[in-house]
Amino acid sequence: MEKAFVAQRVAKKLFVTEAAVDGALVEASELMSEMLRARKDVNASMVFADETQAKLMDAIKALSEARTAMVGVHNELNEAKLRLGIRTKMDFADKFLAKEEAAPATMRKAG
Repeated sequence: MEKAFVAQRVAKKLFVTEAAVDGALVEASELMSEMLRARKDVNASMVFADETQAKLMDAIKALSEARTAMVGVHNELNEAKLRLGIRTKMDFADKFLAKEEAAPATMRKAG
């Protein structure tokens, strides 16, 4: 199998994984925001669910560390691609990201 096609297959999985980590980070951050808003809406004290919020912050930190690790994986795979003699720039990333960004937005209730 041609090296460029193998590299493209790996790149596709890399981009999907990066998007998944970013998506999880977004969802966890939105969960924290919603939890804080909910506590205020039910007039609960600051200590209510404090341990739960601390655990969620730990999860957000872990997701952030996972994102940083994925950036490292991306850079190392790019170097490996060059070491294998694959010099062409795959436009797959641009196409993948354009498709993801073009996805219809989900409607959410405001307020």
